[in-house]
Amino acid sequence: MHMKKTNTLKAIDFFCGSGGMTSGFKRAGIEVLAGIDIEKACEETYSINNKPAKFLCEDIKEMNVEKLVQETGIEKEDDKLVFIGCSPCQYWSIISTDKTKAEGTKNLLLDFQRFVKHFKPGYIVLENVPGILTRKESPLQSFLTFLSENGYEYDYEIVNVSHYGVPQTRKRFVLIASRVTGKKGIKIPEPDTKEKPPTVGEFIIDDPAFYKIEHGHKDPTDFNHTVAGLHQDNIERLKLTPEGCGNEYWRNTPLGIPAHKKSNGFKDVYGRMHRNKVGPTITTKFFSISNGRFGHPTQLRAISIREGATLQTFDKSYVFKGNSIAANSRMIGNAVPPALAERLAKAIINNEENAIKIKTTKKEKVKSIE
Repeated sequence: MHMKKTNTLKAIDFFCGSGGMTSGFKRAGIEVLAGIDIEKACEETYSINNKPAKFLCEDIKEMNVEKLVQETGIEKEDDKLVFIGCSPCQYWSIISTDKTKAEGTKNLLLDFQRFVKHFKPGYIVLENVPGILTRKESPLQSFLTFLSENGYEYDYEIVNVSHYGVPQTRKRFVLIASRVTGKKGIKIPEPDTKEKPPTVGEFIIDDPAFYKIEHGHKDPTDFNHTVAGLHQDNIERLKLTPEGCGNEYWRNTPLGIPAHKKSNGFKDVYGRMHRNKVGPTITTKFFSISNGRFGHPTQLRAISIREGATLQTFDKSYVFKGNSIAANSRMIGNAVPPALAERLAKAIINNEENAIKIKTTKKEKVKSIE
């Protein structure tokens, strides 16, 4: 069934996951027609929060363009169409882990390119880990060449998301491309919180919605202020860990872990966040203090599912429907922070407004000559 055409900006969110990009684009005022993702586990969460956008559970490697037309009604060379391509980034991560499982995802950008080539949307947005820019075997350079050859202007940067309203030390590669360029060209938006980045406390301590809980608390409501339980040894470790610190305060005590004693590389695990500072990167395992500095600044526990989502800048009304703490943590950690997505969307809106002004001016000049 074809959706009614509008004269406003609209987007397709490839690799949408639980909907971080879609959420940010909707906040900015861009209509999202559909999200596409191979992960069936994301469907309920995406669909509940992002109506009327459709969730298309598809493998982009196998999906054909006719299917996308059938589901969304999009057309070729639509100046007001945005394609968002935030492909899975594990393969390009700088973290030293086994990349064997992620091998099949390393060239998803080129699969995304197939859809760009066919539809030639007015705008393209990418978000990924910095490694997609810095690693030699990355398909990014090929994609950039493709953009230039097809009339797109583009801008890209490695940004710190804390400079865009997200209370995390999280660096990401972002790109905006346009073939409907305004007078000043398409540009990555200027940072707006660089001088005073948001803090953990502003998001999850100062807000009274985050009532005090203990480790192992299960919240039966959609607010999902649920937190993992802790073994007694880990409770004792947190007691010895000051706010904003890691395991250096108990590493060489009977509570110390042998691997930590041999290497300083583990200093963040079992650590606490600091209420007056930017938080760490919210990963897919933020529910566990053994996987990073995910201890609550003032309480003897890890941060809750809702606190992790809030530090990712999801609205507190955003509902996560995973079947476990780990499943919800994975959806949240894999998401693009909506606050960053919103700023990228606004850059497109500003470019569109500039392009319209240019077109109007040209028409007026033609009329005056006539």
